[in-house]
Amino acid sequence: MARVSTIERNKKRERLAKQQAIGRGRLKAIVMDRAAAPEERFAAVLKLAAMARNGALGRVRNRCEITGRPRGTYRKFKLGRVVLRDLASRGQIPGMMKSSW
Repeated sequence: MARVSTIERNKKRERLAKQQAIGRGRLKAIVMDRAAAPEERFAAVLKLAAMARNGALGRVRNRCEITGRPRGTYRKFKLGRVVLRDLASRGQIPGMMKSSW
């Protein structure tokens, strides 16, 4: 089980990234636009640098929703590999069955 503070920090990053997504997207579009004036692009770079770093989507870590484990997480289920296997063995995930031979 991951530390609660680490899990909460990641949730805070997710919320901030969701809030800033539109604004960051607009600024990034201006920065990447080669046809825009250099002054306008530079101003966009400064605004983007002034935004909170934790608002960037790349700072969000995929974690297991149940245990908070940061590695071995399946994106489709948002579960760690250990928890996914346990739930599949119990038959709690529809259509999934643990293989055994």
